[in-house]
Amino acid sequence: MEFVVEQQPPTFVPVKLDAQAEVSEQAPRFPVHRIYCVGRNYSEHVKEMGGDPKQEPPVFFSKPASACVTFNQDVAYPQATNDLHHEVELVVALKSGGKNIDIESAMDCVYGYAVGIDFTRRDLQAIAKSKGRPWDLAKGFDQSAPISAILPASEVAQLSGRQISLKVNDEIRQQASLSEMIWSVPEIISELSKFFELKSGDIIYTGTPSGVAAVSRGDRLCASVDGVGVLEFRIA
Repeated sequence: MEFVVEQQPPTFVPVKLDAQAEVSEQAPRFPVHRIYCVGRNYSEHVKEMGGDPKQEPPVFFSKPASACVTFNQDVAYPQATNDLHHEVELVVALKSGGKNIDIESAMDCVYGYAVGIDFTRRDLQAIAKSKGRPWDLAKGFDQSAPISAILPASEVAQLSGRQISLKVNDEIRQQASLSEMIWSVPEIISELSKFFELKSGDIIYTGTPSGVAAVSRGDRLCASVDGVGVLEFRIA
């Protein structure tokens, strides 16, 4: 097959086959199809953003697959913003999908889990919100979705009760239990499949707890989900 312009390389996320495995360039790869994200999925974060957790349905948005940053590489401070915010999240990787998936079958679609950060150009998001515009410029920019290696679901006994946290320059910024999510993983998959046909290779950032704040050039970030993964990198 002949392409008329340069073809961009596909996006892959490394896989660690067990929690103790080292991640190397030779690790198996998970091919990324699409990145879906969930907004307002922890009560305290909904409150800090000015919402009512009792009334807010899940907010879905997306990022390009190319937004992934893997292998703990540095993340470049993005253009067109002076207010870049971190949002640590559990990431769910799908091995299958479909439309209108029922909650009882949703977990059959899951390949594994990772920890990721949904970076947000908060100043651009504030402008979009005030004018009723989409969030694309605030969310879907280059290198806005760093992600750890993916751990197969078979290596994770259960998600409930696991701690999710983020440190910036060794200072805790975000910390919560995955049990605090308003929408569980199967509920997210089921609800999302009402709007999109989910497919193998899709990854879902499942929302962030409270404590989101700005980062600056030179900051060191360490995100983790207990028993799932650790993500460490620097803002270049």
